[in-house]
Amino acid sequence: MLEKTSQSTVLIDLRNVCRSFPKGSGEDLLVLEKVDLTIRAGEMVGLLGRSGSGKSTLLRIIAGLIAPSSGEAECRGEAIKGPPNGVAMVFQSFALFPWLTVLQNVELGLEALGIDDAERRTRALAAIDLIGLDGFESAYPKELSGGMRQRVGFARALVVHPDLLLMDEPFSALDVLTAETLRTDLIDLWIEGRLPIKSILMVTHNIEEAVLMCDRILVFSSNPGRVAAEYKVDLPHPRNRLDPAFRQLVDTLYARMTLREATTLPTGIQGFGVGMVLDHVSSNVLSGLIETLAGPPYNGHADLPVLAGQLQLEADEILHLGESLQLLRFAQLSEGDLMLTDAGKRFANLETDARKKLFAEHLLAYVPVMGLIKRVLDERPSHAAPAARFRNELEDYMSEEYADETLRTIVSWARYGELFAYDEQSETFSLENPGVDEGKS
Repeated sequence: MLEKTSQSTVLIDLRNVCRSFPKGSGEDLLVLEKVDLTIRAGEMVGLLGRSGSGKSTLLRIIAGLIAPSSGEAECRGEAIKGPPNGVAMVFQSFALFPWLTVLQNVELGLEALGIDDAERRTRALAAIDLIGLDGFESAYPKELSGGMRQRVGFARALVVHPDLLLMDEPFSALDVLTAETLRTDLIDLWIEGRLPIKSILMVTHNIEEAVLMCDRILVFSSNPGRVAAEYKVDLPHPRNRLDPAFRQLVDTLYARMTLREATTLPTGIQGFGVGMVLDHVSSNVLSGLIETLAGPPYNGHADLPVLAGQLQLEADEILHLGESLQLLRFAQLSEGDLMLTDAGKRFANLETDARKKLFAEHLLAYVPVMGLIKRVLDERPSHAAPAARFRNELEDYMSEEYADETLRTIVSWARYGELFAYDEQSETFSLENPGVDEGKS
């Protein structure tokens, strides 16, 4: 691996980069705001943040797949206008051509560069061997496991000998053991200097993964995405997850990701009032989490890394759950801890019907769009209203994707709390027959 010094060659330089996308209302949704980022030769950098924080958008700007709305993006001193030479990418999905063999999939990038047949085959076989797939050159993707298919993705990216390898959550589609094996193999190759690359930039929402692999970690805040903090990881490789220094950094990162910004909203919640984005979380899962927190060994107060480990959840998942409980005022997130409120403790000790009643009360009190829908249904003689009426209003504040996610959450939570019903066929809210079991939706 190349020596890491502040004087190393600058590969990527982003200054004041912003990126917006159009919303349904015709206005723009700001996804990235004033992002500064420098990547130098010899380092592995992690972009750590929540889903929807703009990490993948930033990666695509660097890859030349989309352009920034404003600001400057340069690769080796030249403006990025289309995919730059010397940059390769590994995606979350394996993105292989199913009708091509492993060898043919790996050769594709070299063919695009005009490399002759003999050299193309030599380099492709070397990349396949390096990444641990020797003997599978003639296999088709359908004959490979998920981990092996992702190894093909790595070989395809490495075969062009890029200066910079971009990785967009490359292990998230794999099972835990397969991901750990591939992660460890990649780190070993990097440490030994056997990877034909100069630097790696990796997007992840897995805190332990970032600490295990990276030299520098940039924490992204959401809505819009910004670089909220930067951490240098001085731990020597191979890193031990049980090392107190490792655990301390993991705890620090959890605390940073639950830090309140200058807003009246609970940590992580996007938007205000009716325009609040709601991530879909099952009320059954929320109930189960409250019960877990209320019981031993937590007794109402849990350290997020410990809780995530017990429940086998990644940081992004446990934070989504914690933020939903916080929005509903059943729990409080603070400095990497999740603590039940008095209402949360009361919920844990209630019977099912009483739980639903308390849940409904909190929906109306703390989720403005719930109150809006309930008022509209109460005031209309038919006590019914089309979902499109509320979707259109949501799209004035958020993207169509977020509006759909928010509506799905509204339906799910309202059914559990028996506030109102939703007919899937007619896409209509009503006060008729509320209380349909959530699991039937």
